[in-house]
Amino acid sequence: MINRELIRIKVLQLVYAYYQNGYNNIDNAEKELFFSLSKAYDLYNYMLLLIVAITREEEYRVQLLTQRAEREGKPLPSTKFVNNRFVTQLAENHMLEDFVADKKLSWSDDIEVVRHICNMIEQSDIYENYMVSGVDSYDEDREIWRRIYKQLIQDNSEIDSLLEDKSLYWNDDKEIVDTFVIKTIKRFSPENGRDQELLPEYKDEEDKDFARRLLRATIMNADQYQRYMSETSRNWDFSRLAFMDVILMQIAIAEMTTFPGIPVSVTINEYVDLAKLYSTSRSGGYINGMLDSIARYLNATGRIFKPMEDKRK
Repeated sequence: MINRELIRIKVLQLVYAYYQNGYNNIDNAEKELFFSLSKAYDLYNYMLLLIVAITREEEYRVQLLTQRAEREGKPLPSTKFVNNRFVTQLAENHMLEDFVADKKLSWSDDIEVVRHICNMIEQSDIYENYMVSGVDSYDEDREIWRRIYKQLIQDNSEIDSLLEDKSLYWNDDKEIVDTFVIKTIKRFSPENGRDQELLPEYKDEEDKDFARRLLRATIMNADQYQRYMSETSRNWDFSRLAFMDVILMQIAIAEMTTFPGIPVSVTINEYVDLAKLYSTSRSGGYINGMLDSIARYLNATGRIFKPMEDKRK
């Protein structure tokens, strides 16, 4: 689940904190990086567990309505939503069960938030259309949860505030984690039963190695990378560069010089996007031009050997 976009964000945050807080131990910085990444995976599982918690709350409500209907001799409420086959499969998933048992994750302490989300679901067109639909299939059961998550959970300020209170590490994780939860919902298949695979913490060791090497190269070669910035900033007002911009370019140079398989254009685009999120409104254009100049300088001096786009075309 942890991809390079998330790794770059975590390295940026950690390198910034490394200098701001006066850290001087790169081994501790590396431990903090991997702990921060592991917290993102905790959040992924926690958000999957929210789907189960919502369904459990709805089940409790249906039980109360059923008891009332039986007392009053009225028609029994529908159990279609609480018997959703996708959620049943998710609740019994071996990987989720093991993770929850290990991390002791639960939504029980935040039942009011769960109830509020249930109210939102019950009042939505998504829920109403599902409950009156004549279709009865696993695909429909899975699809309603993809839509609920996308429309009612993904951009939910109440959930965002709750998660921020629970962990500072989750402040910037949810947007990315949400995309992986939705991807996981779409991947579920009834044939896999309880053995349905969730996304692993790391796709492979290569991504974990990418995180480690990117962090270490950024910190250990900082002076050298900043010289590259100075030597190629003649057409740029380097003295007015925001500290965050220096950090962004430092990490980008580390990526250019440490990972020969990553194209320059990919690296530049990634850090320009991060600049738009984490630095000033003008930083994106500035960093784009600076990194292009730096990459050309590194190629010309034999420090990297990567193709460059001809901007004169």
